[in-house]
Amino acid sequence: MVDPATALLIFCGLCTVLAGLLWPTRGLVPRWLRMSQLGERVRLEDALKHVLTCRQAGQGCSVDSVAGRLGLSPARATALLSSLARMGLIRMEPDGPALTREGSRSAVGLVRTHRLWERYLADRTGVPAAEWHEQAERMEHTLSAEQTDALEVRLGHPNWDPHGDPIPDASGELPPAPGVSLAEVDPGRTVEIVHLEDEPRETYDALLDDGLVLGGRLEVLGRDAGGIRVRAGGREWTLDLVASRNVSVRRLAAGERAEPASMTLEAARIGEPVRVVEISRACQGPERRRLLDLGLVRGTEITARFASAAGDPVAYTIRGALIALRRRQASWIAVEPTTDRPLEVS
Repeated sequence: MVDPATALLIFCGLCTVLAGLLWPTRGLVPRWLRMSQLGERVRLEDALKHVLTCRQAGQGCSVDSVAGRLGLSPARATALLSSLARMGLIRMEPDGPALTREGSRSAVGLVRTHRLWERYLADRTGVPAAEWHEQAERMEHTLSAEQTDALEVRLGHPNWDPHGDPIPDASGELPPAPGVSLAEVDPGRTVEIVHLEDEPRETYDALLDDGLVLGGRLEVLGRDAGGIRVRAGGREWTLDLVASRNVSVRRLAAGERAEPASMTLEAARIGEPVRVVEISRACQGPERRRLLDLGLVRGTEITARFASAAGDPVAYTIRGALIALRRRQASWIAVEPTTDRPLEVS
């Protein structure tokens, strides 16, 4: 005969296990179901946004393009498009899926949240530029319309994201993207960067590594089969043709040149005074505000005093105070000599 105490213990144990599995909102099974539903919603929204992107670019959208963009099998992509059609968000046309009015509103809403969050990351946080897109990809599925509206108000109703893409307003109006592709610019022209495409990630990272930033200027020197030869900040290099198509620019008036070549504070020699020209547009958010709060505006004189034992950071005299700056921070500050003689770069 089973001992009553043992039976009671077994019963209590089973109840505890079942409660852990099935308890509403906190049980493992309800949580797994919610995650599954969230994953399905994210895939549906990603597919919807892909249709919008293709249509805006004048490109064909198909089952294969959806499958490739989302990393799914063609059968799974077909099922997603069928679900969107049943929901009244897309309609199937001879050249592929197209957005309905409601589908366009939903897709543009995702784009709006994405770009506003990137603007928030750029202006209010120290998150590196290479990570903005990935974080915004997650948040576009998380924020409600009300939260997105509140974010827009908090940011002061910005018109552009940090890559130069226009941010739709609350009504869904999306202004056309400015500029032309850098690949279309003739040699001999000077241009200003108005947009950097952030996909694919590898190409965007390469553009950042080349020092390209929104608002920066380039002189187009020439082109050949290898790419486009450009000059900026006293440096010349070649952008391959694929990368150059991800850079949109505004042609400057004939005769207007890029900013005069200057050195960065990082290269200034110990003991030699220099004068601030500008802070690079690559420095944004809290990092930029900190440098401005230190008084690093155009015309401010700075002198490097000594470096730490490891060489980083370096101590500088700024407005009578001794302040340490990391070499990465110093590389954002363009400077010029305080005398007429050229400043030798070490």
